[in-house]
Amino acid sequence: MIVEDHNVVTLSYELREGGPEGEILEVMNVHYPFKFFCGGDQLLPAFEEQLRGLREGDAFEFILPPDLAYGELDLEQVLDIPRGVFEEEDKGGLENLLIEGNFIQLTDEEGEQFNGRILSWDEELVKVDFNHAMAGKTLHFKGVVLNIRKANVDELIRKQVLEEDGVRGWDWGVN
Repeated sequence: MIVEDHNVVTLSYELREGGPEGEILEVMNVHYPFKFFCGGDQLLPAFEEQLRGLREGDAFEFILPPDLAYGELDLEQVLDIPRGVFEEEDKGGLENLLIEGNFIQLTDEEGEQFNGRILSWDEELVKVDFNHAMAGKTLHFKGVVLNIRKANVDELIRKQVLEEDGVRGWDWGVN
């Protein structure tokens, strides 16, 4: 089998910023691999394109510049928001929310949610960057194809991977 549409692909990889010596952004190893439905329009098209045609056991290494990944930083997505908005959204104390680099989620009047990262604040305004966290970054992927299988009927309908034991989730350590 090869990586192609309608297959479920399992990868192990290391993602670094810029190149092979760059800062590690993400690691998906054999103990917690990355699984995806190929051709499901849920991943970066350039990411899938780099993997197409590979077989189980094949290694890969490629770079995606910002224009093929999450785009360049858009300064129009960096906004000054009145501090009062955060007091309305926050339930656990504003001092726990207003931390430089903290990721937040705000909801507009229509109920649409937006993710952002706090850059700075003063008594009146909070500067928030609503760009994707990897916008403006060159992404270097290096890894191996661990497994390829045909998608089952439910996966073909949903265009996403369905784990045998249900939806993949976080282990909160609750018994």
